[in-house]
Amino acid sequence: MSENLREVIGRVLPAPENHLSPELLEQARKARRSFMAKALAMGAGAASTVAAGSAVAAPKGEDAILKLPEHTTGLGQPVAARGYGMPSQWEKNLQRRESPGLTRVSQASVSFTPLQGLFGIITPSGLHFERHHQGWWDIDPSQHRLMVHGDDGLIKRPRVFTMDDLMRLPSVSRIHFLECGANTAMEWGNVAVPTVQYTHGMCSCSEWTGVLLSTLLDMCGIDRKRAKYVLAEGADGSSMTRTIPIELALDDVIVAWGQNGEMLRPENGYPLRLIVPGVQAVSSVKYLRRIEVGDKPWGTKDESVHYIDLLPNGLHRQYSGIQECKSVITTPSGGQTLLDKGYYNISGLAWSGRGTIKAVDVSVDGGRTWRPARLENPILPKAFTRFNFDWVWDGKPAILQSRAIDSTGYVQPKINQLRAVRGTRSIYHNNAIQSWLVSENGEVSNVQVY
Repeated sequence: MSENLREVIGRVLPAPENHLSPELLEQARKARRSFMAKALAMGAGAASTVAAGSAVAAPKGEDAILKLPEHTTGLGQPVAARGYGMPSQWEKNLQRRESPGLTRVSQASVSFTPLQGLFGIITPSGLHFERHHQGWWDIDPSQHRLMVHGDDGLIKRPRVFTMDDLMRLPSVSRIHFLECGANTAMEWGNVAVPTVQYTHGMCSCSEWTGVLLSTLLDMCGIDRKRAKYVLAEGADGSSMTRTIPIELALDDVIVAWGQNGEMLRPENGYPLRLIVPGVQAVSSVKYLRRIEVGDKPWGTKDESVHYIDLLPNGLHRQYSGIQECKSVITTPSGGQTLLDKGYYNISGLAWSGRGTIKAVDVSVDGGRTWRPARLENPILPKAFTRFNFDWVWDGKPAILQSRAIDSTGYVQPKINQLRAVRGTRSIYHNNAIQSWLVSENGEVSNVQVY
């Protein structure tokens, strides 16, 4: 690290946050050209001064240092001027965004987390990706109820819980990622979107607080020998229903009311949702209203017609919920521009629905050679793991990739390896290695390497 830092520390021009807007793209191009022209002019001026042998004037320094700004000489805003803190105005472009044309109506659509602008492993609640099938609601918690029941004696003491009932029970707080099964879906056939926000932004990681589902099932007298599945149902207009195997339901599934230290946001399921760690996020039903215990899968519409994998032989793979080991480099990534040769910290995220991340390898030559990245703490099961890698860019074209390995020994596959098994007509569970091309001019773009 220290040896690399003797090099020029490279600068990254961020991608336009709304990358798909032609207006913003043109603004960014003009700003980049202007910036580079000024930098070159400054460099040429300094070189000519030295070459002429003239005395070099003493540096005047920057006004930002020498002149005290208003915020140093004036009186700031009062305490609690805003009862709920907001991001700085200078960060207003970092937003979750819907991909234009993705769905016909925005109530049944997706917003993408801006992974390229985040640090660590926790996604701010206000930037957590959304997936709704009938729009979101802000439900009165005093009127919300959760029913737990089952047929044929599978639940001995059916019960209806209020929010107050639930929040008085022993709670847990655990950090887990949620990933939509369709994350990276647009990349199955070929390169489709330019930035990491749109390739991988249907994935976020939060600290969830609630009561274990196993606690509620035991309170209600579940027959652990005969029960095989539970059905979770949401209270929104789509009546989202998902079958969950009993071994998961009795393991680490949380009936959650808290996210990142506060109550859930309405877009994330307020006042109550299910968290099924490691499983595609559609199973983490929002606005949770009912848990039913049964002895066979229900085969509801969202597990018989949707969220199934079309295989090359024409058959569909059903109940394929586990999110396999995956990683992505978030910086440098598509839409960004490297402004200098020199040192860069390659940074990204890795996660696995089967356990913890054990290693991440990084390649800067399209997968011909790999070197281990640094895994940053904490390293938790079924959660984001942040990785970093030192890289000195020499100004030549490079292809950046990351490859994650989880605690089961599973290695993240290349896109051609995945297509050999799954074909190109699938939608869900694309966990292939992502490639970013760094061109000689420093621009980073999305490519696929076979």
